[in-house]
Amino acid sequence: MPLLTIITITYNAERFLPRTLKSAEKALAKLADKTVVEYLIIDGGSKDNTLTIASEFEFISKVISEPDRGLYDAMNKGLNLATGKYLWFLNAGDEVQDENILSQLISAFESNADVYYSDALLVREDGSEVGLRSKFTPHDLPKNLTWKDFALGMKVCHQSFIAKKEIAPPYDYTNLSADIDWEISCLKNSKKTQYMDFILCRYLMGGLSIQNHRRSLLDRYNVLKKHFGLIPSLWNHGLIFWRGFWFARKNGKYW
Repeated sequence: MPLLTIITITYNAERFLPRTLKSAEKALAKLADKTVVEYLIIDGGSKDNTLTIASEFEFISKVISEPDRGLYDAMNKGLNLATGKYLWFLNAGDEVQDENILSQLISAFESNADVYYSDALLVREDGSEVGLRSKFTPHDLPKNLTWKDFALGMKVCHQSFIAKKEIAPPYDYTNLSADIDWEISCLKNSKKTQYMDFILCRYLMGGLSIQNHRRSLLDRYNVLKKHFGLIPSLWNHGLIFWRGFWFARKNGKYW
């Protein structure tokens, strides 16, 4: 059984998939035992060259291509297919931060934590760096993370959050903020959560929740209400908007 399953979700991703796979290939090359990592591509039935590109990388363990009900439905397929002890979702356009990351991760797994997390480096489509997520957004990164830290929203970028498969619930594929719900649920199930002091990934800005911003805000409210209750969530959303307003006024738009 591999230690880690990396899952990449794609749909007509020919523009962005090469950067993801090349970054993983470089990191895998540093591993003495490459069988500790499983790599899955879950594709939604792409009509472009996505699958051709994927076929050029020999390290990919399995490619599934079929219609789905959206991003989180595809992520559920990846979760169910994964045989690794740990799960890492790295979507098309995101990158492994550098060639040493997988080696560092395998070493970190010796502590047998249920959840590992770190910061993410935000990048634009052209590859230029924006900055660390903990600095460029209002979301600071606690060194002792718990699920209660999510009262004011997404504390950890999904691509820099790794969880044991055995504690990971399925995603609610109908909710655009299912990643927040998933992380909170994982943390509730976690007996040991470990911060990693290295940057795990380069996160491509402009994901699904940004493209559907209004709906994602409502979905996020429903997630937080589910975990924190009605009145605290109403109060916290007031704080979220107030914090976001002043952060954007001082630093510029960050979404």
